[in-house]
Amino acid sequence: MSEYMPPVKEMSFILNDVLGFSHDELDRETVDAVFDEAAKLASGVLAPLNKSGDIQGARLIDGEVKTADGFKEAYKAYCDGGWNAVPFDLEYGGQGLPWALAFPVQEMWQGANMAFGLCPLLNQGATEAILAHACDEQKKQYLPKLISGEWSGTMNITESQAGSDIGLIRTKADRQSDGSYKITGQKIFITYGDHDMSENIIHSVLARTPDAPDDVKGLSLFIVPKILEDGSRNAVKPIGLEHKLGIHASPTCTMDFDGATGYLLGEENSGLRYMFTMMNNARLCVGLQGVAIAERAYQHANTYANERVQGRAFDSAKRVVISKHADVKRMLLDMKSRIMAGRLMAYSAAMELDNGDQARVGFLTPIVKSWCSDMAVNVASTGIQVHGGMGFIEESGAAQYYRDARILPIYEGTNGIQAADFVFRKVAYDDGKMARLYIDEMKGLVDQRYLDALTTATDKALGLAEEKDLDALAWMSVPYLNAFAIVMGAALISRAVQKSPEFECDNGLSLKDIARFYRRNVLLQAII
Repeated sequence: MSEYMPPVKEMSFILNDVLGFSHDELDRETVDAVFDEAAKLASGVLAPLNKSGDIQGARLIDGEVKTADGFKEAYKAYCDGGWNAVPFDLEYGGQGLPWALAFPVQEMWQGANMAFGLCPLLNQGATEAILAHACDEQKKQYLPKLISGEWSGTMNITESQAGSDIGLIRTKADRQSDGSYKITGQKIFITYGDHDMSENIIHSVLARTPDAPDDVKGLSLFIVPKILEDGSRNAVKPIGLEHKLGIHASPTCTMDFDGATGYLLGEENSGLRYMFTMMNNARLCVGLQGVAIAERAYQHANTYANERVQGRAFDSAKRVVISKHADVKRMLLDMKSRIMAGRLMAYSAAMELDNGDQARVGFLTPIVKSWCSDMAVNVASTGIQVHGGMGFIEESGAAQYYRDARILPIYEGTNGIQAADFVFRKVAYDDGKMARLYIDEMKGLVDQRYLDALTTATDKALGLAEEKDLDALAWMSVPYLNAFAIVMGAALISRAVQKSPEFECDNGLSLKDIARFYRRNVLLQAII
């Protein structure tokens, strides 16, 4: 079975040569050195635990979650290396490095071991919410240890009756005389809701005060530590672990809050706004997870295809490895071209995060989350197909990538919700200004007929919005988002070819071959 090797050559090329990353304190040599060190941890420590963690899984024992063997030690190595602190504020112990650098590094964790990588991903979202909305005292209390990784963070949103419709949340928050709140209720599907890797777990919990308005307007966000400041255990505990299709080593908990002590984050009834600080960060990272797991599936399939001898070549009649057969070549190129497009999209979004252009980040977020996560499922499925019958057998390892990838289009807002967000909030609400700007920026990079098709679709969406035909607008949302993403991927790959026509990827594939395949096969799917 092949192990994962982060494609650092491609990562550096995309970041530096294609997207033009520049930083006063980070020259290319330094960036490449960071990538090389991250790759050592990813390939040498995290990747070997991927299959064993999948087999063993997380376990709930006497009210405590035990992670799979090796995870606790791997997490310590991750924190000791300072990796958890990469993108965060220097004031609280972070390294203050740009998101454009953090994204390739985080892709390595997710590609090496997505079940492990979910812990720092959730911690990142909780940290961002506290950084953006907490008072100074709370920032000083929580951020240093969240950023170091000594503590980890969670998002506690979903309830059994309140999945995507968070207006149905019933968890209660009762005010106390000392300014704290008592949190009572149950949350489900809480990733890393409990575990043994960090000293404390800081839960971010959506709940309602007794006199709160109905629906989403009455939600507040609370900080609920597992261990209180005096060292005592708070009244929050896991009461069940989900038995899942994939990401077995990531504990997905049902959490019970039995009058747990919580502290208001920001203002009452502003929880929805604060939650989106966590969610928007996480949604981009889920798209990045898609790129990562797709890369892992591709590497696995490519190695197998270059080792498995089956059939004869047409010209020599000699038996050959299956990578020599046209259909397998097609599948491998399809996988790689989609990964290239997804990586370019995700890293572009990271660049916009650093630029502080929230309108562009907001426009890209549903595209990156939705298309890259769907792409991961597609690529992982193709990876199984490359293996033939062996792909359907767990021992080959290919099936795990498909099982792990399948959650990506679902969590942090289903891809249907991403498409609705895109067409209603990012296109119609904006009167199509950002959509038209991106279409204009892609001129000369993609055949004009595809840009014309996007323009026509955008006009159609705006017309439906003006007519208040919202069902029809929702109906077109998924194909519209996917078309936009596919064309955007083609434009970014075209830009990459313009920057370096002779570039070869880590596996020796020519960038020109990847671009040609994407243009002739994937891009055709953008006509809606």
